[in-house]
Amino acid sequence: MNGTASVSGTASVRGLQERAARALPAEHIEDVAGWRLRHAPSCSWWVGTVLPHAAAGPGALARRILGAEEFYAGHHAVARFQISPGACPDGLDSVLAERGYRRESLMSLQVARAAEVLAQAPPGALRVRVEDRPTSAWFDSWYAVHGHGGDPRPEWDLLARVARPSAYARAMAGDEVVAVGRAVADTGWAGVFGMATLPAARGKGAARAVLAALAGWAGAHAAGRMYLQVERDNAPALRLYGRAGFRERCGYHYRTAG
Repeated sequence: MNGTASVSGTASVRGLQERAARALPAEHIEDVAGWRLRHAPSCSWWVGTVLPHAAAGPGALARRILGAEEFYAGHHAVARFQISPGACPDGLDSVLAERGYRRESLMSLQVARAAEVLAQAPPGALRVRVEDRPTSAWFDSWYAVHGHGGDPRPEWDLLARVARPSAYARAMAGDEVVAVGRAVADTGWAGVFGMATLPAARGKGAARAVLAALAGWAGAHAAGRMYLQVERDNAPALRLYGRAGFRERCGYHYRTAG
């Protein structure tokens, strides 16, 4: 058994993606026979995608897709489907392609043991503060990297909707926050989200210090395994997570209406 299998064998891809959805809760959610339709206006687009996590025959598949399209049209939004192996009905990806949906945003779902991530803390690591709620200092640092200059309130509202135990970590260089990340504990696993490092601090171990702090928190909250989602074309992030002990569980992608 390889290292990845031993870490991820007790959780399906579907289970991990549903944990991630609980850690990134949309404002509007409608469950239709096991398909979760999500809409999150003004938040990152992946928060508002379809999780088609239930079987559907050929006829039902077409009806479900039409229903999802009507849901998003009603919210004046574009329909997007998350396509994860082992989590979606057979044939869904092909049917969406035939309907003109674009294949985009290739992603990697990665997993690790919390103890291994903790062990990879860089020597002389920065001081990291971990709190159970987002502070302005944490949010402002995250927003400086990932914000797009718009209204930040929808992202604050998203964090307020997270119901599971959470950790907000910020690495400090003196009194300055230089890197942040958050984790959400959910039935034995801790998902990692919101990783952000200020440009001047990159390559100096700040992000690894954040990951190690989140791993320590995860272990203390009965979450001995960790997962995260990262773009496959984000080479610096992939190197970071690989050095921290994460390994790919599977690749997945999205289909977006043309």
